[in-house]
Amino acid sequence: MLVLGLTGGIGSGKSTVSAMMAAHGAVIIDADLIAREVVEPGGRAYDAVIERFGPDILAPDGTIDRPALAAIVFGDEKARKDLNDLTHPAVGAVMAERMAAEAETDHVVVLDIPLLAEGGRNRRSGMLGVLVVDVPEEIAVARLVGSRGMDEADARARIAAQASREQRRAIADVVIDNSGSMAELEAEVDRAWAWIEACRRESARARQ
Repeated sequence: MLVLGLTGGIGSGKSTVSAMMAAHGAVIIDADLIAREVVEPGGRAYDAVIERFGPDILAPDGTIDRPALAAIVFGDEKARKDLNDLTHPAVGAVMAERMAAEAETDHVVVLDIPLLAEGGRNRRSGMLGVLVVDVPEEIAVARLVGSRGMDEADARARIAAQASREQRRAIADVVIDNSGSMAELEAEVDRAWAWIEACRRESARARQ
């Protein structure tokens, strides 16, 4: 398998790029989706999260009320760290299991990790390269307000809580510009996929 990282800030359109990569044939291992799975009832982090944050975060059906939990941790650095300490190892374990299932294949495996840049270049261990979906902050804010119905101040606060554009671009092997139209984004993803295919050919030659 050929392993790549994919990251981008909130409002960048990373999920759209991930779907386009899947259409090219990539196997997507999505850290965000797995983070939801591990806090579902029976999930690896479900009991620990309830023990830490209390039963008030539970919805009537026993699932964790994600907006209620987000309201607790977003403005509280210690609470956010505690949540990350409980969930990140579980997410990492599931991602490792899914990568192991692809180990003997020739698939392109894309690790979709929103917080990849927060760990600097050390987080890219085992990855052939990193793709970064990039968009100016003002465009990201407009998308969050228009598409997700966020308050502008909330959108800006969430962007500020993540790595900066400069930090993400610093770990990039390929930058995917998503400041234009959908057609322009498709062209950007096609360009990135051509780079991936070139890497795949080089990797195949190195094994011969």
